[in-house]
Order: sequence, then structure tokens, then C-alpha cells
Amino acid sequence: MNRIQVILTLDMENLPDNFPELLKEEQAVVADWKAQGVLEHLYLRQGRNGAVLVFKDIDEDQVKTLMVTLPFFKIKKSIEYYPLILQF
Repeated sequence: MNRIQVILTLDMENLPDNFPELLKEEQAVVADWKAQGVLEHLYLRQGRNGAVLVFKDIDEDQVKTLMVTLPFFKIKKSIEYYPLILQF
């Protein structure tokens, strides 16, 4: 099974005033992805400056389409996509 890993880094030095509201919206979006079965894992980065998301059963283009809908996408510092092949 193939997976797509996404590493999202936020621009912590330029957070908007409505960050708490964005966080709630973000949580709702990823919960929906989880319920749909396309988001396998979500890890918060230890420095709390972003997250690592692991998608399954969709291709990289579909993942990129989903990622631009995230409220945090607007405050990203960087975003990296890594197609993976699950071995075990």
C-alpha cells in the first residue's frame, strides 16, 4: 500500500490574531479526513511548529488538493510531500 507523507511547517513568527479559531477549523477538517478514511495518521511536531500527516488510498495530486483547503495552509512556512511505499 502506498502512502503520502506531508510535512507542514507553520510560520510561527507571523501567526494571525484569529489563530485559535483557525485551530478549531483545522481540527474539524482533519477529523473529517480521518472519518473519510484518507488520513491515516496525524503527528504534531515536537516543536509545535507544524505537523506530519500520513494519507492513504489517494495519490499525491489528491493530497495536494486537500492540503490547500486546510486553514493552516495560509500560514504555512513550508510544505513537503513524500510518496512512500509501505513495507510492513
